[in-house]
Amino acid sequence: MSASSVLVRRLSWFAVAFALLVIVFGAFVRLSNAGLSCPDWPTCYGKITWPKHEAEISTANEAFPERPVESHKAWREQVHRFLAGFLVLLTFTLAALSFRRRTQLGTESRVLLVTAAVIVFQALLGMWTVTWKLKPIVVMAHLVGGMLTFSLLAFVALRLTLGASGTDETAKLRRMVIVGIALVAIQIALGGWTSANYSALACGMDFPTCAGKWWPATDFREAFVLWRGIGVNYEGGVLDADARTAIQLVHRIGAVVVTGHLIGVIMVAFRRRLGAWGLALLAALAVQIVLGISNVKLGLPLPVATAHNGVAAVLLFVLLGMMVRLRRSA
Repeated sequence: MSASSVLVRRLSWFAVAFALLVIVFGAFVRLSNAGLSCPDWPTCYGKITWPKHEAEISTANEAFPERPVESHKAWREQVHRFLAGFLVLLTFTLAALSFRRRTQLGTESRVLLVTAAVIVFQALLGMWTVTWKLKPIVVMAHLVGGMLTFSLLAFVALRLTLGASGTDETAKLRRMVIVGIALVAIQIALGGWTSANYSALACGMDFPTCAGKWWPATDFREAFVLWRGIGVNYEGGVLDADARTAIQLVHRIGAVVVTGHLIGVIMVAFRRRLGAWGLALLAALAVQIVLGISNVKLGLPLPVATAHNGVAAVLLFVLLGMMVRLRRSA
């Protein structure tokens, strides 16, 4: 590998780690109800940072009377914007470096160019999250976009690091892994929809039943209306209890489906002598299950809920690593 390719590989790994940081911090912002703590964008109450001193806070309150300053929340939102902005610059740097070496990098260069386009749209979603007042479809898409950005960067870093070991015997396992990636992605989107509609505790603190029943009253028609117009403030949610319960139940059913499939992947991985990958996937899956149940039983504590988002990204990372490792050599 040339020195320039080594540079791209190292920078890719740094970008992966930084993207994970942005995802986790973004979850922290969203779950601490700080998503609208800066009512304007990209500034925060007209400032590059956020109002800190008494005079600044007084001026900001006069300018935005509908949203009084909460300094303990405003810094979270604005710091998240700074982190996301740095990730945009980092991704564009990687894309530029890889484009100059596209004959050497091939697939990796093309993926990084796609990543650059994705992160531009991700920045727009970040703006719409504020200007459209936490519209659920935008909040969910913003989470999915963050995970997609992380996954594309991880794919590049893994491709530049792991050798190919795919054979006819492992072809079935690779297909199972790809299906697993798709299922985890769908479950992440469902988790985003659950969070965006404030449905995480729709069943109360009851598990595995929901509000004392295996199948309580639900309203699936209202639960999955994706577009409700612009101008509504969605902070706190607008759905009734039955619709939120429907969302929570679908997320739980999705978790069962994903768990069942990934257990199958783990079993086949052990049979194909990929025990290290199987153990990594088993560990990530077990932690995620414990975090998901703890979210309900403990009443959605912020550290647990934030970690639930981070481990979802780790699950994707392990599956991507398996997929890359099981590719056939050129």
